[in-house]
Parts: sequence; C-alpha cells; structure tokens
Amino acid sequence: QVQLVESGGGSVQPGGSLKLSCAASIFAHTTLCMGWFRQAPGKERERVASVHSNGSTWYTPSVLGRFFINQDNTKGTAQLRMNSLRPEDTAIYYCAAEQGGTCYTDSWHPPHWGQGTQVTVSS
Repeated sequence: QVQLVESGGGSVQPGGSLKLSCAASIFAHTTLCMGWFRQAPGKERERVASVHSNGSTWYTPSVLGRFFINQDNTKGTAQLRMNSLRPEDTAIYYCAAEQGGTCYTDSWHPPHWGQGTQVTVSS
C-alpha cells in the first residue's frame, strides 16, 4: 500500500472556504483516480468527490456546486476546493487513490489512503 500525503485541513466559519491537497507523486503520469472521502462522528464514511485522469468527476449530491476537485496528472496531485462550507461538512477527510479505477461511477473502492485531516466548520 502507498500512503498518500494530505494537507489543508483546519477550522473555518460557516460560509468559508478551505482547500485540501493530496500528493501521490509515485503515480504521476499514470492512468489515475484520486478522490476524497469523509467520516463524521456517528456516521458512515462517504465519498465526497473523485476525479479520473481523463477529466471525469463524481460528487456526492450534498456538495454539488460547492466543492470542486481537480487532478494534476503530471505531478500525481489532487486538490479539493471547498466553498460555502456548512457545519454538516465537519468531518475527517481522507484522500484516496487508485491506478486506473472507476471513480467516475457510483462504485469505487480505492486501495491507497491518506491518514486523514480534520475539517471543522463552526461559529
């Protein structure tokens, strides 16, 4: 397994923005899926957004229009831009990756994960 390196977590007020970054440089220049999952206390882990190196994206409905994911395949990096943040977005966010992959569909099970970074949205 490859551990991904995450950055960008923190605390923000409702309506604010954060950007999460993920590095998987050993996968640069490969056919690659990258994405973010999150888990809040008492809730199941859910996929937030994912992007294939062909440009296809997937978003969970609750973040549509607020979160935006992109991948720089030449570097093996991805970022998640989170805007108009709400308290219900509070969770630990985990980066995930898979060479190849079906992250543009409703079924994706990546093998590579980051350690997680806390995002807290509160007044």
